[in-house]
Amino acid sequence: MGNVSLPFYFNLTMFVNIGHYRFAAFTFCLLLYSFIVCANLLMILVISHYSALHQPMYLFIALLSVNSLYGSAGFFPRFLMDLLSDVHLISPLACFTQIYVIYTYGSNELTILSIMAYDRYVAVCHPLHYHRKMTSRAAVLLSVLAWIFPALNLTAVILMSSRLPLCGNEIQKVFCANWNVVKLSCVSTALNNVLGMLLTITTVFLPLFYVLYTYLWILIVCWKKSTKFKGKVLQSCLPHIVSFMIYSVAGFCDIALSRYNLEDINPFVAVILSLEFVVIPPVLNPLVYGLKLPDIRRHILALFFHKR
Repeated sequence: MGNVSLPFYFNLTMFVNIGHYRFAAFTFCLLLYSFIVCANLLMILVISHYSALHQPMYLFIALLSVNSLYGSAGFFPRFLMDLLSDVHLISPLACFTQIYVIYTYGSNELTILSIMAYDRYVAVCHPLHYHRKMTSRAAVLLSVLAWIFPALNLTAVILMSSRLPLCGNEIQKVFCANWNVVKLSCVSTALNNVLGMLLTITTVFLPLFYVLYTYLWILIVCWKKSTKFKGKVLQSCLPHIVSFMIYSVAGFCDIALSRYNLEDINPFVAVILSLEFVVIPPVLNPLVYGLKLPDIRRHILALFFHKR
């Protein structure tokens, strides 16, 4: 029997024993996932159904909703199963698949928010050239690039991580994360660390600085304009700013948590902070854009009450 090799599984260790509250937590998370699916599908339906919303800005909002559905599908089904289970083992294939989906979701969110910032920058700072620069073809091309670039980056990272020999199987999270797997390596991970740093720079810091740069110019332009102009700009840009801030805070919490000694944090707090990244943006994005943008809000009401 000593020669028989048992199959290898990762163990997700952050699931806190909540006893009788397990089913309440499962019900709440199931309702939350149902809301994410319904709210984001509604956004996609409204934007695709009404021709008045067939504009670059609304296409990018629909893209955010598609990405929210994609990321949620990579997290919630497995998480809901684990809430009802006493054992939280996951195969390497399932684990790396989850890493790929959740990380591409996160990277896609930033690249989409970046092209939305570019769209608002052109609309505010170069309004006479907006329709020439932001054509339907340009919007589709930017959307495709926003998905392809993170996918290629993450493919390289996952391939390198999956080839590491591991000396452990415990992942201190409620879902699989690349850095937590890399930390289990028996050999030097210097190359993985360098690639991870390059990935962070290209998919996190560059989009972050680009968004800040575009809004700096928007502020400069608005400073010289009338109050009415500032009001219109704020109305169109505020949902994007709120969405960007929500994602930045949630992303920062997840990155900080992965580098912190979790033994020094209350388990419930650690779980909540780790969930922000995959839960908060998909929940709040449709609310922010659906409630704050008049055109979308009006067409949502028209869809339900059959008014034009």
